Amino acid sequence: MPQLKRLLVTAGFLINFVAGQDTVVHQDTHFYGQSPPIYPSPEISGTGGWNEFSKAQALVLQMTLEEKTSLTGGYPNETSGCGGNIPAIARLGFPGMCLQDGPNGVRAADFVNGYPSGIHVGASWNKTLAYSQSHAIGGEFRRKGATVALGPPVLGPLGRIALGGRNWETYSNDPYLTGALGAEAVKGVQDNGVISCTKHFVGNEQEMHRNPRVDPDTNTTIEASSSNIDDRTMHEHYMWPFADAVHAGTASIMCAYERLNNSYSCHNSKLLNGLLKTELGFQGFVVSDWFAQHTGIASATAGLDMVMPYGYEFWGDNLTEAVRNGSISEGHINNMATRIMAAWYFSHQDDKSLPPVGVGLTANFEDRRAPTIDARDPNDAGLLMEGAIQGHVLVKNVKNSLPLKAPRMLSIYGYDAKLPDKSFSSGGYNGWALGLQSQNYRSIVCGFGPIGGQCPAFEPIAINGTMIGGGGSGAVTPVYMSSPFDALEKRARREGTQLFWDFNTENATSNINSNSDACLVFLNAASSEGVDRPSVRDSFSDSLVKNIAADCDNTIVTIHNAGVRLVDEWIEHPNVTAVIFAHLPGQDSGEAITKILYGDVSPSGKLPYSVPRNESDYGPVYAPVTHSGWDRYFPQDDFKEGVFTDYRAFDREGIDPRFEFGFGLTYTTFEYSNLKIENTVDSSTLTSYPMGPIIPGGHSDLWDTIATVTADVTNTGSVEAAEIAQLYVGIPMQDQPIRQLRGFDKVTVPPEETRTVEFKLRRRDLSTWDVHGQNWRLLVGSDYPVYVGASSRNLKLSANLSL
Repeated sequence: MPQLKRLLVTAGFLINFVAGQDTVVHQDTHFYGQSPPIYPSPEISGTGGWNEFSKAQALVLQMTLEEKTSLTGGYPNETSGCGGNIPAIARLGFPGMCLQDGPNGVRAADFVNGYPSGIHVGASWNKTLAYSQSHAIGGEFRRKGATVALGPPVLGPLGRIALGGRNWETYSNDPYLTGALGAEAVKGVQDNGVISCTKHFVGNEQEMHRNPRVDPDTNTTIEASSSNIDDRTMHEHYMWPFADAVHAGTASIMCAYERLNNSYSCHNSKLLNGLLKTELGFQGFVVSDWFAQHTGIASATAGLDMVMPYGYEFWGDNLTEAVRNGSISEGHINNMATRIMAAWYFSHQDDKSLPPVGVGLTANFEDRRAPTIDARDPNDAGLLMEGAIQGHVLVKNVKNSLPLKAPRMLSIYGYDAKLPDKSFSSGGYNGWALGLQSQNYRSIVCGFGPIGGQCPAFEPIAINGTMIGGGGSGAVTPVYMSSPFDALEKRARREGTQLFWDFNTENATSNINSNSDACLVFLNAASSEGVDRPSVRDSFSDSLVKNIAADCDNTIVTIHNAGVRLVDEWIEHPNVTAVIFAHLPGQDSGEAITKILYGDVSPSGKLPYSVPRNESDYGPVYAPVTHSGWDRYFPQDDFKEGVFTDYRAFDREGIDPRFEFGFGLTYTTFEYSNLKIENTVDSSTLTSYPMGPIIPGGHSDLWDTIATVTADVTNTGSVEAAEIAQLYVGIPMQDQPIRQLRGFDKVTVPPEETRTVEFKLRRRDLSTWDVHGQNWRLLVGSDYPVYVGASSRNLKLSANLSL
């Protein structure tokens, strides 16, 4: 029966795709694998502080039809270095728009900073840092003349697939952590006068089959993979962080490449009209990912407002003619244009002091004859270093290995310790963030583009040279890059430490100096947009660690990892005394790890994902979906696991991870005590369903705090350090996770002192999605178990919250 239903869905999609309509197989809106039609597209209402709505309306009323349609699609601009361009309307004082990557800094530009990547900020668990870093990035976009920052934040993918090529761009595979940090990032960018484009909505969980392509054997189109997500999973998991971003005021949202329930995301009316613009009350505009539009009028009526990079293929003059022949109303075009202009006003793009659009972005930024604009703010230097430090996660530290104590002799090993042999622009899809070595057998590269599918020869296991970020549209080209060796050599010179190093050691151990106080080994695990990772382990690097540890009794391993990296090949070796997941720290990488190794600061990061022992622990969500048999031309990716990914799945299945979600060590120890729960709303007044009006983010009362939880954290060691206290809730309902993250607080605690952490529980944090009632349901009259502690499996305190 399930296969028959799937065949009906696919057949319905075939018929309706030709007609340019959404898939309609049957009227049950919860039918798995199909996307029901939701029309018309909601008009912008101006709720939630969008007072600029009236300004946008007034300006659009002055526009001709051609001018309004010009706002809805990008156009080729040979002199612009912007990733996307919207033309100016000079007579109305509208200067046009420049859309530019990316989440970690301004891509394809000189004189910019390279900030820590999303996964690194996620490992910091620091909301203040997420805001401050994004505010600084927004400033650089503004000074370069960019109108729209395509990230931060990146909230999709959510890290469902362990091998997902873009998992490093987002904060975590937990929706609560991702949403909390993402909301701060949205505010940071937009508070600095730039539109934040939250992406990718939704289900962009793998790079394989992300776009249609032609089967060379049959000359038949293979459509993009369909992310088939049920209603409950959509709301409780994949939409969750987008609701946070919308509530924070994100002015733009990018729809994804993949199909959602067999309808392309960028013309899926259920997704855009229904979930985003109606249920979440989104007031801004929806922009397509580059080349993600596959139909004309149907995408406009389904809720797409702007097409990138070019609008002329389906829209442009065609959209103007569609109005004139009655295929679409001018009122609908007015709504699209008003949403775009409202976002422009909302982010204060009408400020006359702003630089000219795209002024610091040229078509060839490496042309030294072109004028340069230094977008950096010297005041951000401390922020860059702090961000780099806070995303490091210490997961093993025995024999008092760290911090280093005035070492007389150090040996440094590993290809990741040094700078890459070359510095590349990394301005497009064919590069990494400085130094992809295609001749290195550990990183065999082939070109790929935004329309391409999986690149079969692309096997990025490790990059030859230290890795500060991932590849693709998130790559940046900072003015400088600090490598671990350079920073360690500087420290050794100052303190008179003897250094030995070998960056090319493989299986031979002849260069290992067993008299060293410590052997520092540097590895990396690479990842990029456009291709999924081939593995979560690397036999070359694993052998390197084991061979050095065989002859060095104090081997300290640092991994710059763009995603989960398995370590069970060597983690229990008695001579591997310390291990740090260093993630992607940005340009100050080497200085940051040196400060941590020497104990200038204590590491304070915690894992924003779990590290299992084996690939098999992931089950079916380890590798990307492929195609075979009847679905060869319509690949299907069934999210059958529902909300049970990462620690939620491991808890349910009784799987013991190597390092659990939320785990991380410092150079001190902490104790938890004095758990208190206070109801902030009279339980007798609570209703099962929210009653408030729709504001950006959903019903207004979903965001009401209904309980406050506090606990005390005491530093029982001798070193000042920051602790990340975590709160988990068990929702007393069948088929819910045993516990799920619903709060965190990062506090710095001096030795022998105590700090109180506080968590605010909102209605939405305790609600489940009622599929039949189509609303969030609070279990009034129930007891909710509440847990507080240091990680998802180290929860010393517990009590019940009674509603």
